[in-house]
Amino acid sequence: MIAIIDYGVGNLFSLDASFRSLGAETVVTGDAEVIRSAERIVLPGVGAFADAAAKLHATGLDAVVCAEAEAGKPLLGICLGMQMLFRRSHEYGTHEGLGLIPGEVCPIAPVIGAGLKVPHIGWNSLDFPAGKEKSPLFRYIDEGDYVYFVHSFAAMGCDDAVIATSTYGVPLTAAVARDNVFGTQFHPEKSGDVGLRILRAFCET
Repeated sequence: MIAIIDYGVGNLFSLDASFRSLGAETVVTGDAEVIRSAERIVLPGVGAFADAAAKLHATGLDAVVCAEAEAGKPLLGICLGMQMLFRRSHEYGTHEGLGLIPGEVCPIAPVIGAGLKVPHIGWNSLDFPAGKEKSPLFRYIDEGDYVYFVHSFAAMGCDDAVIATSTYGVPLTAAVARDNVFGTQFHPEKSGDVGLRILRAFCET
């Protein structure tokens, strides 16, 4: 069973529907015991980092997510959920994250160059880091496949964990992994067949 964490932020319906289309058993839940009993965990999220982090902490689920991940349970953070895996975010102030992956979340506007709109919205291709083994999360897709992004901030200072980038003026972190913890800045549930194949791979981790 895959537990999709409901803590008040995130488009849970489309994510749940995507997993179910693959034949996966899912539950959308904010119950700590259900999350502990699940085989895998998904941390979704849209909106502001500070608000999402505060809501996750208020439910006590931040500690549950960290404990389960540190025990080896596969965890997938999506979009803002991925950003929350890092130590901190500099989104309108400085806010602490879960600290499961080293690095920080920073605004993309200062690095992408003039003439590009923020937020970065739309389809963009994935590039895999040279010299690194392809992540098992991408076992069913190819470099250059397109996925769907909506973001104004990106993870930085996390080169060791980066498993994919996407170029928007400059290469930006598109996906990360550290042992059993995975994160995608893009939305697999909005990325058509490519996204479904990524979710399928997560179901098999």
